[in-house]
Amino acid sequence: MIIVNLDRILFEKKIKSKDLASRINLSENNLSRIKTGNIRAIRFSTLNNLCRELDCKPGDILDYVPDDGDTPC
Repeated sequence: MIIVNLDRILFEKKIKSKDLASRINLSENNLSRIKTGNIRAIRFSTLNNLCRELDCKPGDILDYVPDDGDTPC
């Protein structure tokens, strides 16, 4: 399972979702969907913009936790 840590990063950096969405030219609705994990995919350009504005790496935003029944690659 992929865990999205965007809320935590925004809190730590004291950035409002609305401000971040504006800075990366993304709708607040789409940013909210990313934050809640209600997405099936994310564009690399969006991930790049998030990392640039938050001064972080993709691994800071996304984390992997094995589900029960996940088999190792």
